[in-house]
Amino acid sequence: MRIDRLDHIVLTVADMNTTIAFYSRVLGMQEITFGDQRKALVFGQQKINLHSAGRPIAPHAASPTPGSADLCFIVAGGIQEVLAHLQTCGVALETGPVPRTGATGPIISVYFRDPDGNLLEMATYDHSGHGS
Repeated sequence: MRIDRLDHIVLTVADMNTTIAFYSRVLGMQEITFGDQRKALVFGQQKINLHSAGRPIAPHAASPTPGSADLCFIVAGGIQEVLAHLQTCGVALETGPVPRTGATGPIISVYFRDPDGNLLEMATYDHSGHGS
């Protein structure tokens, strides 16, 4: 067996509409409805399935809890563009820009939180050779 890629993740959320609005407005993800009126956010070739806290869909994580995720998204363009967009959206930074190491090399990252307190990392691959 050889794993090819990650298809989707699941976030447990306190308020479905608040989460959908945030990820749509700030991250440009698209809301979809699938299956038995389930909700998800799509971007690129991936999606984030959303489960309401207290009503997770079986099977589910052992402790489905809002605010327990730490996600890193790679964005096209430079980190200054990311910073400007977040500022326009009124999103408070947790930290950054800071050098980090992504799956395939050096990245520059900024961190902030979604409405549930999940830590979100927006990163760009550092093509200058100065990341760590």
